[in-house]
Amino acid sequence: MPKLGAEPIRKAALINATISTVGRAGSLDVTVAQIAREAGMSTALAHHYFGSKERMFLAAMRHILSQYRLTTSIALKSAQNPRARLEAILRASFDRIHFEHETVAAWLSFYALALVDADAARLLTVYHRRLHSNLMVALRPLVGGRAETIARTLGALIDGVYLRAAIVEEYDGAAAERLTLDYLENVLP
Repeated sequence: MPKLGAEPIRKAALINATISTVGRAGSLDVTVAQIAREAGMSTALAHHYFGSKERMFLAAMRHILSQYRLTTSIALKSAQNPRARLEAILRASFDRIHFEHETVAAWLSFYALALVDADAARLLTVYHRRLHSNLMVALRPLVGGRAETIARTLGALIDGVYLRAAIVEEYDGAAAERLTLDYLENVLP
């Protein structure tokens, strides 16, 4: 007989194990068995809850994106003006919790999966649209018609810093934040 209330706990354990396992491997070249072992459960149970490694990984990315959304929402609540909103978005993007090695490696794997998996591509599109929308709301009052170009550049800069952090560990969260804030200093009036 299944333990009542165990499902959410087990799913959370599998999600965290997925992030850790993929992060250590640096790719999706891991097995469900490795993830299940990390979570302290059987491969069969992992398959029961998620069905496949890709679905497990998408659940992990939804978790990462939910954490990012929460961090961004909290940061935006205290932002009193458009410039403060921009800085809040950038600080949230490079917050310690989002810039841990395993999470950065998961992002890199997520981008690769989005090339071949429609569900991953849709999830990535949702993230990009939210980021772009948040940036546009903050930029329009500051730069008017240049907002679109600056928002796209900031989005690309954020993605690029994550890519470099995953591959060559060139940036930590603080250095990434400084880089993007320096860019803002050069383009804002």
